Amino acid sequence: MYVIIVYDIEQERVNKVCPFLRRYMNWVQNSAFEGELSEAQVEQVRLGLKALIDEDRDSVYLYILRDARWVRKEIIGQVKGETGSII
Repeated sequence: MYVIIVYDIEQERVNKVCPFLRRYMNWVQNSAFEGELSEAQVEQVRLGLKALIDEDRDSVYLYILRDARWVRKEIIGQVKGETGSII
């Protein structure tokens, strides 16, 4: 499945959340990640984020699509993070 995660968390936790998400997904904006994940990986990410954030002060949105083919992405301006594969 194709997952897009955007978050708004307090600065003190960004240094933990960002590296955690980079293990699973591609960084595309300051507070946004995207990538293909299995159902098990989505659950690992969900549980990991719950352990890292303060649910009373932070927010994380997960947009879960069945397949990347259902996403039409347009970028206006600078590309912050490359999502292509390295061969």
